[in-house]
Amino acid sequence: MCGRFVITSPPAALRQMFGYLEQPNFPRRHNIAPTQPIPVVIRENGVRRFRLMRWGLLPAWVKEPAKFSLLINARAETVTERPAFKNAMERRRCLIPADGYYEWQTAEKRKRPCFIHRRDGAPIGLAGLAETWIGPNGEELDTVAIITTPASADLAILHHRVPVTIAPDDFDRWLDCGAHDGKTATALLSAPHEGEFVWHEVSTRVNRVANDDPQLILPMTPEESEAEEQGAVKKPMPRKPAPVASEDGQGSLF
Repeated sequence: MCGRFVITSPPAALRQMFGYLEQPNFPRRHNIAPTQPIPVVIRENGVRRFRLMRWGLLPAWVKEPAKFSLLINARAETVTERPAFKNAMERRRCLIPADGYYEWQTAEKRKRPCFIHRRDGAPIGLAGLAETWIGPNGEELDTVAIITTPASADLAILHHRVPVTIAPDDFDRWLDCGAHDGKTATALLSAPHEGEFVWHEVSTRVNRVANDDPQLILPMTPEESEAEEQGAVKKPMPRKPAPVASEDGQGSLF
């Protein structure tokens, strides 16, 4: 699954990689969680656009959102069949820029958080599905879910599923819902090749959503891990930077 992720690349670098028209300016994030607004890349009128959407998909047909389960992930095996995702898979595929994500490995009766990222350190485009929910009073809410698939052998050590990453050469194929239907696009929903991603244990401070600082993605030494397990480590929490307004008028990214 994918329940937390990270964006550390400069906005200009992500704009160049994903090719959207807007020039948003946003802070680095080290602990992005469900229900928060996240950056999303869509294809609209033949060009790529940057949007903010709530992480947690809400299908258009939902009548009472408060009673509907939060859909932060969609399984690659069933996205063309499940009512919650099949329309989005056909017409509203998107990309979510990221630099890595967290997973929790159960070992010795304890869940140890790990940070997973590309071996070469490059940003990634997570495969997503978008949906716009319209309320009874005409209010609109853009929402998104991240697609997951069975993990390759090396990452299955941490969890049996991983988020799908789309290669830059396949961005157009994934985003162009007019030229490529949902069933054709499912060919892109595969796990990373073995060795493409690497991971290391990080501090359990990541468990708390309020913690959002560069220390969260640093590797833990064996001594730190043991001390933290015993509750002896209390690392200082850096001040959280103030939100930065986006230049395209969409307001603060987070």
